[in-house]
Amino acid sequence: MRDSGALRPVRPDRAVRLLFPYARFGPVPATLGAVAALRFPNRTALIDERGVLSYAELERRAASLATALSRRVGDGKVGVLCRNHRGFVETVLAASRLGNDVVLLNTDFSGTQLGQVVDREGIELLVHDEEFGAAVEKSGFGGERVVAWGEEGDTVDALIAETSPEPFKPERASRVILMTSGTTGTPKGARHDLSASSLLPAALSHLMRVPVRSGAPMVVAPPLFHLLGFAYTTVGLGMGMPLILSRRFDPRQVLETIADCRAEALVAVPVMLQRILDVPDRPPAPTLRAVVCGGAALHPHLSEAFMDAFGDVLVNVYGATETGWATIATPEDLRAAPGTVGRPSFRLTIKVLGEDGRELPAGETGEVYTGGGLRFAGYTGGGGKQVRDGLTGTGDLGHFDEAGRLFIDGRADDMIVSGGENVFPGEVENLLGGHPDVAEVSVAGVDDERFGQRLAAHVVRAEGAEVTEDDLKEYVRAHLARYKVPRDIRFVRELPRTSTGKVKRTAPDG
Repeated sequence: MRDSGALRPVRPDRAVRLLFPYARFGPVPATLGAVAALRFPNRTALIDERGVLSYAELERRAASLATALSRRVGDGKVGVLCRNHRGFVETVLAASRLGNDVVLLNTDFSGTQLGQVVDREGIELLVHDEEFGAAVEKSGFGGERVVAWGEEGDTVDALIAETSPEPFKPERASRVILMTSGTTGTPKGARHDLSASSLLPAALSHLMRVPVRSGAPMVVAPPLFHLLGFAYTTVGLGMGMPLILSRRFDPRQVLETIADCRAEALVAVPVMLQRILDVPDRPPAPTLRAVVCGGAALHPHLSEAFMDAFGDVLVNVYGATETGWATIATPEDLRAAPGTVGRPSFRLTIKVLGEDGRELPAGETGEVYTGGGLRFAGYTGGGGKQVRDGLTGTGDLGHFDEAGRLFIDGRADDMIVSGGENVFPGEVENLLGGHPDVAEVSVAGVDDERFGQRLAAHVVRAEGAEVTEDDLKEYVRAHLARYKVPRDIRFVRELPRTSTGKVKRTAPDG
């Protein structure tokens, strides 16, 4: 690959030039792409199934696409319904050059869901992969459409090829709107008020705790429309890292790609790590220096098994679409306190509050509140999160240990009250997940006439295992209080998940 050297000091005269994109576009992805093109024009920016783009090529393509899109959209929003490939990145860079808000859409949306979201968000132009054409038709979307990956209709490649770039100075900075996961309801669009001062603390925390370096290739496996995938795409652009993208996740292919490209970093959600561990005769990955995990609960048994297999390279990050990056757990944290999501990012305040708003001491569980990082500006459809003393509620329940490490015990609306006792599903999931005969498990509450609610577990057996319901109940009984033993245990082939790896809290089919 081209010019994959380390980050070099910037001469004062060049530093002034690097400020121009920020002055033009503001704190948006377009600025990161433009600055990287100035600093590392010949360095590899992106590798996908269509080949390699340098940072200069990526910037040229984004500028041409911005000019083409400006002729098709006014001040309205641009929707992006794409898998992980250059078209996604180019569209985000292009639209944010224009000052148009960009809405990142979940590729799992049905036509009906897509229609609801595009109407609510006021999307005027939709850039989508050809494979989602049927869903777009069913959605009833009547605005402008461009195909990002495909051969039919107006395509991103064709627009770039036939358009000469023109300079733009938008009247306002673009916003990137991410959808909430939707595990507890209809997905909502989360808006943030971004500035250099709000982004710098998270960036500094990342540099101090995550061993990634400029010019080192990084595989980004989670969907780019998800907070984790999008955040690390911007990290890669900002640090001049070659981004390696694939439209679909294949665990063996990921390992082979790491070896072929000598990738030093991998970004993945927990279920992806498990799939990688399950690959028979795994190819080695000696170049890996950092594996960044987030987006869902990283159970202790999984973090231990992954680091035993690949070395102490695992980093667990915690955040939310609404509140952004909150904590980072280093490999040392995960070895010392498996299950932790780490310590707060630099200059970010995290408190665990009780129902009365009182800050709780270490070891006591309450709702997690954050402040000092990204400023959540509310949902695009109206409404917001609860705010107490300037801190925004995450909706997650958690606790600190004596060393100041945060643990997430579950969602506030997932807490189960059985016979007057509070039970957090995560505690039972962590225990059962560590059983040698269990591959995956999900615990939830179901209605019970006598106790109000009772615990129900859905379990995927490990390959070849014959563990029984009674075996697992006895296992829980031996390690936890009696009221935490699931009354129902159902064995299933797989757990239903969202495209970002989170378990859906619905009963799976057996």
